[in-house]
Amino acid sequence: MKIGIFGGSFNPIHIGHCILAEYIANFSDLDEVWLNVSPQNPLKQSADLADDKHRVNMLNIAIKDSKCLKMCDIEFSLPKPSYTITTLKTLKEKYPEHDFSLIIGADNWCNFKKWKDWETIIQNHDIWVYPRVGYDLVNKENYPNVKFINAPLIEISSTSIREMLKKGIDMNFFLPNGVLTYIHENKLYGING
Repeated sequence: MKIGIFGGSFNPIHIGHCILAEYIANFSDLDEVWLNVSPQNPLKQSADLADDKHRVNMLNIAIKDSKCLKMCDIEFSLPKPSYTITTLKTLKEKYPEHDFSLIIGADNWCNFKKWKDWETIIQNHDIWVYPRVGYDLVNKENYPNVKFINAPLIEISSTSIREMLKKGIDMNFFLPNGVLTYIHENKLYGING
């Protein structure tokens, strides 16, 4: 099968993540999209992350009814910080029957040459690039395995959702069914229940 790896901290997962992943799974040559929960992004400072188990649980709640979206937590067993090249190599070793592609935003594509072993990634994997506000979907160097997908542009951030939750603003329609309940039950993101 062709598997797309869509990484993120998912802190928390929101409808934008789900819509994007589902769109790419349905409008590309991928069979499934695995949402890869990342413990730490090497290009970002360590954020106020909810516990790993909570982020995995919320992701599982969010995608439980999807036929083409799966949860992936392989990076929790890898050395920190986690690098995409290590994740892709480990997935290929663990699942040699699958072909793994990388799914990234146009913002990450613009900085791709800063990634560890980016040339190895580009030589061995397809890369699906989705739009982000303020970034062009351009393959200036014409890499044959870099594909651009005109997925819906949904500007919702986990950071803003966490801020709104702390202020007591209802985020019910910004989060997949069951995720807000989970956040309240587990008193995440400064919520008292």
